[in-house]
Amino acid sequence: MTKKTASRPRPITRAKTASIYAHLQQLDPEPKTELNYSNPFTLVVAVALSAQSTDVGVNKASKALFALADNPRAMLGLGEDQVRDMIKTIGLYRNKAKNVIGLSKMILEEFEGQVPQTEAELTKLPGVGRKTANVVLNVAFGQPTIAVDTHIFRVGNRTGMAPGKTPDQVEEVLLRVTPKEYLQHAHHWLILHGRYTCLARKPRCWLCRVSDVCRYKDKTPAPDENC
Repeated sequence: MTKKTASRPRPITRAKTASIYAHLQQLDPEPKTELNYSNPFTLVVAVALSAQSTDVGVNKASKALFALADNPRAMLGLGEDQVRDMIKTIGLYRNKAKNVIGLSKMILEEFEGQVPQTEAELTKLPGVGRKTANVVLNVAFGQPTIAVDTHIFRVGNRTGMAPGKTPDQVEEVLLRVTPKEYLQHAHHWLILHGRYTCLARKPRCWLCRVSDVCRYKDKTPAPDENC
């Protein structure tokens, strides 16, 4: 007996992809990251801290940290032990503290204290991968990048906008099919849609503005108010 594998939705047309973005734009014309930050450096740190952690949890942990150190020199002055103690409420805090100190040192020594503005340079920083780099480039420097996290990966596959087996595949397709006028905010529209509407276990399809275009087969019906 062969094992049945889940089939991915067929890709939707570019016109339908554009219609999804148009609807998401109507709901939130100027989407923003939910991570708290005050400059490119604190954004890099916040995004690095957010790996396997919620934005809410990161914001709670980073509030006091950023009050003491909102630049690489001040962060380096705190030292790894103090950073670790201040972020111990979030997952993987020991390794993250080490990375925060490491990236602060590298920014000072190799980039004259300024957060670099290319993916190649950003991914040299400890704890900064492709996804983190794309978030920083988009949010801090206004570059039209798409950072594919679990939410965007789910939305891309479910809707048929960008079917793919890996985040890199989904990113590649999204960059190709997203109309230029929507590219700047595409990352935030898709992540927020995945976070609040296209939920992992029970998507809120009955409230979704793009449900008629989405190729997801097992759409969730509206809850029975009489239950």
